[in-house]
This record gives sequence, structure tokens and C-alpha cells, in this order.
Amino acid sequence: MEARIWNRIVKYTELQGTSGQEFMVRQAFREDLTPLVDETVQNGLGGLYGIRHHVAADAPRIMFGAHMDEVGFIVTQITERGMLKVNAVGGWNPYTVSAQRFTLYTREHRYPVVSSAVAPHLLRAGGRDGAPQITDILFDGGFESKSEAESFGIRPGDFIVPDVRTQLLANGKRVNSKSWDNRFGLVTILNVLENLQNVAVPNTLIMGANVQEEVGLRGVAPAIHQLQPDLFFALDSSAADDLQSATGQGQLDQGAILRVFDPGVIMPKRLKEFVLDIASDEKIPLQYFVAAGGTDAAGAQSENFGVPAVALGVVSRYIHTHQTVWSIADFEAAQKLVETLALKLDKSTVNDIIYGD
Repeated sequence: MEARIWNRIVKYTELQGTSGQEFMVRQAFREDLTPLVDETVQNGLGGLYGIRHHVAADAPRIMFGAHMDEVGFIVTQITERGMLKVNAVGGWNPYTVSAQRFTLYTREHRYPVVSSAVAPHLLRAGGRDGAPQITDILFDGGFESKSEAESFGIRPGDFIVPDVRTQLLANGKRVNSKSWDNRFGLVTILNVLENLQNVAVPNTLIMGANVQEEVGLRGVAPAIHQLQPDLFFALDSSAADDLQSATGQGQLDQGAILRVFDPGVIMPKRLKEFVLDIASDEKIPLQYFVAAGGTDAAGAQSENFGVPAVALGVVSRYIHTHQTVWSIADFEAAQKLVETLALKLDKSTVNDIIYGD
């Protein structure tokens, strides 16, 4: 992997931004995106897209959307002993939350905090139930009291986000990071736009990222209304199920994924056939994926007069935790697929996808 790509991966996975608090990610993304496109546009919720205009006014509008946000927490209360009570922002397995490092963002400052855990000594002595609920987990910034915490500017509504360093694992083939769901999409978009800088594409190419995906796909509808795409591709990371066997859905090192079905999207027939043909022709490894959760493709498809949509991406182990493990080979396959789609989606092809029987 080139150093510039690795540095971009580290940069974006280590940036911190929960749903509704994506501003640091957006600032970095805008700076990197702007030189690669003709125009950047932002909507009222904070989604940001770059547009490469085609000379033909009737060229198809092809939109690739990632999402900036990651899962985290929001402060709901400060206890008299200076501990912070929280609500989850996005989906968390409570077993993965305790005894981890986080950053607390106030209006003007950032502070280190850790999530509470019950010591095994107390479990043995008191017979406590070891199954936590998110609302039972306290966050500890070392404050002695509520008044001291407040003197540091801490208030309900402040956000808390995992604090993790990205690292290449021993075999050089896999990476450990936070927030590959979905900084994968941002890095992929920037890499593809760099590769296509001096290449003509047969469409108006719209690439960027939405906000608040992790809390109900809230950011994609405004982006669809603003940018009026003919086709929409969500770029996202999904949960791998490959720890026990090679038959689980979503295997690391087996290529990009094509989400043919999830609770919000049944992939349009012609679009599925086109993506499968492209992957076959270009020898891009591709896995079928049937998901239990949704992506921005679900939020996009029923907007306007209906927008054919699908999610593409990669699988990762332990998503929505501090420590995600993912495959460099899968990332590179997904990037090649996105780049090839951008080059192949001309007017006649898009008309056939939308209106063909």
C-alpha cells in the first residue's frame, strides 16, 4: 500500500465524530475533496458532496455516498460524584463498552475519560450480575464532584467518542482501527477521485458523505433532494461473520460485498446484473451479502420519484466497537469496483438499468 493511502486511512479512522457531531470529519473531508472536483456542496444537516460536471446537460447523475459519523455516546447527566451518565448514539453491544478510553468533547475543550467497569473482585464478593446496560455504564473523567466537572465546562449534550490509534497488524494484510464503519467510504471516495482526476467519465459524478447514518439514516434524504441522482450507491462497512468457519457470511480477504438484500433494500434486478457483470469482467472479487441492518441505500431509494440504490463495500470484524479488524485486499477490491462503475455508467447503460425489463 502506498504511504499516501495509508496516511489517509490513519487520518480518517482516528478522526472523531459521532452522529450529529461530524464537524471535525467534515472539515478534513472538505479540504481533501475540494481540489478533486468542480464543485462542493453542503446541505443543511451537514452532508458534503463533490461534483464532477459533465459537459452534456442530460448526462446521467451517478451518486456515491458514504457517511461521516461513527457510534459514540452523549452525556445526559452528571452525578454528585462527578461521573457522567450517557445515552448511546448508534448501536453498541454493552459488553464491549466497559473499561475503554474515550474523548469527551465540551463546547470549548476535550478531555480523556474512561468507561466504568465492575472489578471481578466485586463481582465475586457481591454476586452482581455481570450483564451491563448502556445506561448503567458511567464515564469517569477523574472528577471529584458534579461541581468540579461543571467547572471544566461539562454539560448534558456533550459527546463522547472512542479514542483509538490505527495500526497495521503483523502479517501486513489486515488493519486494526476504530470507525472503519464508515471512514472506509470517505477514504475510498478520495482515492477514486484522485485516480480519475485526468480521466473523462460518461456521467456527472457525485461523491461525498452524509451525516447521522448511525441513528436512522437521517442525512441521506436531504442529499438526494439536493443533488437529484439517477442512481445511488451507498459505500459502507458491514459485519463479518467469519470467526468460526469459512461458511459464515462476509469473509475477510474474499473481496468487496454486494448487499443484494437487507430489511430496507431489495436490490433492483438490472442494477444487480450490471454490478455482477462489471466485477466478473474486471476480475474484481465480490461477495454476496444479505444483511440484518440498513444503510443509506434504504434512505435514498424512495426519495423523489424513486432512485435505484444499493450498498457496496467491505466486511469488518467487531464493527461498532473500539477495535475493528479489516482486510486491505477487500478495501482495494471495493475501491476498484467503485472506480470501474464510475467509468462504465453512461447514459444508455443507466437508462437500461432504470427502465429495462
